[in-house]
Amino acid sequence: MENAVREDLVLSHAVVTADVTAKFDDVDIAQWLKTLPTHEYQRCAPGDHKAAGYTVDDDGTPMSINIEMIGTGLVIQQYRFEVAEPHYCKMVSLSDVLTPSGWTTTQVIWELRMERLGGDRCRYTNTVTSHPTEGFLQFIAEHGQAFAEAAHARQDASGRHCRIETPRYAQSIARWATARSALTA
Repeated sequence: MENAVREDLVLSHAVVTADVTAKFDDVDIAQWLKTLPTHEYQRCAPGDHKAAGYTVDDDGTPMSINIEMIGTGLVIQQYRFEVAEPHYCKMVSLSDVLTPSGWTTTQVIWELRMERLGGDRCRYTNTVTSHPTEGFLQFIAEHGQAFAEAAHARQDASGRHCRIETPRYAQSIARWATARSALTA
């Protein structure tokens, strides 16, 4: 019950876009995620992004493992690929969060989308939505924090983080697409 996700409550929600130049047909977000090196991940949010990796879950579902700071919390995300397409990925993680007060969990939904604007102009949209777990709600109550307070703090931290990483993700995806194009030329 502790890890039951409260989808009726939103802890944070951020949607940030960035325009880049890339050949749309060479963009493959799913493959970019599966081959994203730790150091490139770190460059996408300097100081916040700590490590990235790729694995599969017990049932064979592809997973992206991301470790990052969101505000004062160290977040260990174990994203399962729910949708893994070249221009859209939906990743869902039951994430462990180390706060100054101890460990808790949240659900994080990460959506990555690339749309063609015209020619080689593309728009990357980075959407991150977090829901509390029952354990998270119990954790904040034990520490005297109301949900509205926790949500406000997480919204500020997540929004700030997404504004930093989104343009860098877009540029990284565009570089990956350009390198892929050069290999097939």
